[in-house]
Amino acid sequence: MKLFILVVILVGIALVLLCINILVKKDGRFPETHIGKNVEMRKRGIHCVR
Repeated sequence: MKLFILVVILVGIALVLLCINILVKKDGRFPETHIGKNVEMRKRGIHCVR
């Protein structure tokens, strides 16, 4: 039971830190990871297979 409580607390802290990261960023969003929409990947000539 102690381990479960510790894990829940650690996951809660991680979620709070992720939320703070989103709020502090200029756009307030996670970076685009899809290759087709990622500007930096297109600059390097890497395109989506589809």
